[in-house]
Amino acid sequence: MGAMWKHSGRVEKANKLGATFSKYAKEIAVAAKLGRPDPASNARLRAAIEAAKKISVPKDTIERNIKKGAGLLDEQMNFETVFYEGFAPHKVPVIVECLTDNKNRTAADVRVLFRKGQLGSNGSVSWMFDRLGIVEANHKEKKDMEEAAIEAGAQNVEALDKSEFSDAIVGARFFTEVTDLDTVGKSLSTAGWNITTSEISYIVKNMLEISEDQKKEVVEFLGAIDDHDDVHRIYTAIK
Repeated sequence: MGAMWKHSGRVEKANKLGATFSKYAKEIAVAAKLGRPDPASNARLRAAIEAAKKISVPKDTIERNIKKGAGLLDEQMNFETVFYEGFAPHKVPVIVECLTDNKNRTAADVRVLFRKGQLGSNGSVSWMFDRLGIVEANHKEKKDMEEAAIEAGAQNVEALDKSEFSDAIVGARFFTEVTDLDTVGKSLSTAGWNITTSEISYIVKNMLEISEDQKKEVVEFLGAIDDHDDVHRIYTAIK
């Protein structure tokens, strides 16, 4: 199975550009708003905090956004999640997930970003994807991923590349029904798994094969979209 498309330079750029911290800060705030502000009982928040720490988001920024999302500050948090569907160059299907406090501004910006592709209407490409929950986790002991998936109630599981985590023997990506995401995350955590990602995602049903030159053009297109402050996640049909 393919997962969310990831900008190969996202982490490196984030270390150099403090502005990129806002993407992670938004996720923390939204996770705290939608669930409990306690990461011990909120898998999405816990994963968001871990991701932020990996790119050195300051501790006070993390704590402030947890409080902001929980409504404990005077600041108002009016982020909405909006999705845009369309095609990258060479007819590669794309779904762009944004967190925004101004839908009109974001919609106008996304139209410009899609000028080298084709922006579609709702449903134009989402039928090519499955909507699933994803939990990425690792364990410091040798564990059977299939057994862990069954015990936690996950639909499926696949191994993570060992380069994606450290100090762990097993790394896995668990796929769940959307409604089971929190339950599966809690079950894995109780079993000693360290949760690094907990999110609802679009998983493409069929990956596309394109040439290296075409892929380079698509990656440049996706990278430009990913650099926008409101863009939270991108889902597509290439690795």
